Amino acid sequence: MYSFLLALIYLAFISLGLPDSLLGSGWPVMHLELGVPISYMGIVSMVISGGTIVSSLMSDRLNRKLGTRIVTVMSVFLTVIALFGFSFSSRFWMLIVFAVPYGLGAGAIDAALNNYVALHYKAKHMSWLHSFWGVGTIVSPFIMGYALTNRTWNSGYRIVGAIQLAIAILLLVTLPVWKVNKAADETEKKSVGLVSALKIKGVPFLLIGFFAYCAAEATFASLFYIGITVGRFISGFITDKFGDRRMIIIGTSILICGVCCLFVPVSSYILAAAAFVVIGLGCAPIYPCIIHSTPNNFGAENSGAIIGIQMASAYVGSTFVPPLFGLLGNSISFKIMPIYLILFFVLMITMIELTFRITGKNKVK
Repeated sequence: MYSFLLALIYLAFISLGLPDSLLGSGWPVMHLELGVPISYMGIVSMVISGGTIVSSLMSDRLNRKLGTRIVTVMSVFLTVIALFGFSFSSRFWMLIVFAVPYGLGAGAIDAALNNYVALHYKAKHMSWLHSFWGVGTIVSPFIMGYALTNRTWNSGYRIVGAIQLAIAILLLVTLPVWKVNKAADETEKKSVGLVSALKIKGVPFLLIGFFAYCAAEATFASLFYIGITVGRFISGFITDKFGDRRMIIIGTSILICGVCCLFVPVSSYILAAAAFVVIGLGCAPIYPCIIHSTPNNFGAENSGAIIGIQMASAYVGSTFVPPLFGLLGNSISFKIMPIYLILFFVLMITMIELTFRITGKNKVK
């Protein structure tokens, strides 16, 4: 039962990743058929991100009231509604309407499952959990590519919606399996709440660090996500040995090496591609390890609220900072990317190290 539940959680995270790449891969055709500027993709993304931020902040309250299993099933069904809504949309305003449940479902399941795995499973499972999210983001562009070649972009959303529906039904009929960790609900009901969580020493530094990491991560493209997905799969085998804090330091060292490759004044696509893959490998353990260390750093009774705020901080960073880079690149030069990334990664590791020092946990010997 324990392993079967873990498999279900992995499957749920694939379902979380599946919709994430659809909009970007389909938008070059979608905006033409909908008769709107290509820049309008940003509006849809903002609405989705707004929903994820709201549901992330509400996730702790929902988990304590309904339990993680119910929140997970409800969230997947919300994304099913959104995906089928997109598949039948013929006007831009319809996308905006269905972007709301799209975001609400994604944010709630993200925070709920991250907290659940952080509380009840080893660090390696957190790495593999996020690796499965990467599988979803890699698969969906191929589905959209098939749909654009043989049918329409609406069909791409419909195919992914059908996959999500199958996953949602499976999660619904296997609800009793979640009783294997029956103590989970009792732990999740004891929480300090969002406002009190922000007052805990170390939490503000953690949020700034997480914001900085996600802001930099969202700047990258497909090669980076291949690196990060493979890296998370590999890191799952060594995370328990090294611990969360060491893995964050190791990952940061690797990604900085990758960023330094971008400084090399050589017009080589191969070097640039390799640099992005290395950066992805370095980033791989950081996000999962930050989340997995939260219950240990701040207590299981506080992790639900703190992880919910972490998710909101992540979505704010990944939504609003990349456009800032675009503005800087247009006004100065896109050659500033290595410096831009270094600044955010230095901010990230500084804030995360401050968090570990304040909480006094997982000290590196």
